[in-house]
Amino acid sequence: MPRASGRLDSVAWVPRGLCREEAAYYVGVGTTKFDELVASRRMPRARKIDSRLVWDRVELDMAFSDLAHVSENAIDAALQKGGRGG
Repeated sequence: MPRASGRLDSVAWVPRGLCREEAAYYVGVGTTKFDELVASRRMPRARKIDSRLVWDRVELDMAFSDLAHVSENAIDAALQKGGRGG
């Protein structure tokens, strides 16, 4: 995934307000997936500064922490079941 304008790479600290591309990169997804996450309320909506949309990094952190962890897949379940004798 390409980096969002290189801005995050050139700054020694992460700004509190992030544009859409930076917010998507910050949580580790592309902009299309980020838009889906915002639409489904799994990521926060943007704040508006005049005509500019900005995502709050702290809110992104909180929303990211609330995302579900990967659940056990069928192969792992079968291996564990087989390891318990049955």
